[in-house]
Amino acid sequence: MKFFLISDNIDTQIGMRLAGIDGVVLHTREEVLPVMEEIRKKKDIGILLVTQKISEIIPEELDSIRRSRKLPIVTIIPDRHGSTRSKDFITRYVQEAIGVNLK
Repeated sequence: MKFFLISDNIDTQIGMRLAGIDGVVLHTREEVLPVMEEIRKKKDIGILLVTQKISEIIPEELDSIRRSRKLPIVTIIPDRHGSTRSKDFITRYVQEAIGVNLK
């Protein structure tokens, strides 16, 4: 199984390329959607890495892939500027999911 990256910046793509991961740099929803369809058709891509900025423009499509329980597995990664998530996003996620306050 292979990794594939959809990034919004060249720096992330170059870093992943140095690690042996192929990918593309795209900026708009119209550019991303056809690439997503091609990736879903490929049987050799097991993990799809998506930068956070890209994930924000195609949330429904990423949710659809996750719900299908088929490959590829989608992983959202921070870009060169770091994550825009708050530091307690995991705690809040657990609290929303199961209703338990972890503080």
